Amino acid sequence: MLRFLKATWILFWAALLTLLLFFPIVIAALLGKRGDAAFHGTQVFAWIILKVTGIRLVVTGKENIVPGQRYVILSNHASYYDPPALVLALGLQYRWVIKKELRKVPLFGLALETSRNLFIDRSKGSAALESIKRGVAQLPDGTGILLFPEGTRSLDGHLLPFKKGGFVIARDGDLPILPVTIRGSHDRLPKGSAAFSPGVIEIVIHPPVTTSDKSIDELMEEVRGTIAGAL
Repeated sequence: MLRFLKATWILFWAALLTLLLFFPIVIAALLGKRGDAAFHGTQVFAWIILKVTGIRLVVTGKENIVPGQRYVILSNHASYYDPPALVLALGLQYRWVIKKELRKVPLFGLALETSRNLFIDRSKGSAALESIKRGVAQLPDGTGILLFPEGTRSLDGHLLPFKKGGFVIARDGDLPILPVTIRGSHDRLPKGSAAFSPGVIEIVIHPPVTTSDKSIDELMEEVRGTIAGAL
């Protein structure tokens, strides 16, 4: 019964916040040239959803972020708590690279699209990657992108193999990679469950990794080792 009540609680708040914030976010996205105001709307969503479910963030490494620098942000992914935690923890403007299926979610998908997030059709391979690289180049100055290189949430919290897309985008765009490790989110809300557990989620922001003088394989090995080492 307790698990059912917890699942109902978080789903209720997620639906309510989507309804309340949908129009403000979309209007802010349509009126703003950069999309920054719409991004701040998602931070409101994130702050409330973490508060009402008893999640506290502990963030280390913010000194590794250079204000105004555009990054390709790469993080592990084990929970639906990861996106709101990152939105609040990083303190910089970025857009998501999101699987195209989320565009079809009522209200939520439209809010993501109008907020200038980038959708990827993973079935199109290199053509999809080229489309994302063009989208990144058109983002406002100082606005980065965030990807989960595992491609999906881990079932057990352990790190999955990384995909190359984010590393190709970073190297070809001569953008530094900002590795981020999320600890504890799987324990708070594991994949396949809506029954959350209040507690702490830790965000570890690592020093940026330069990309111009390294191969894709070298970048993948370095970044994955960095993220895994802090889990």
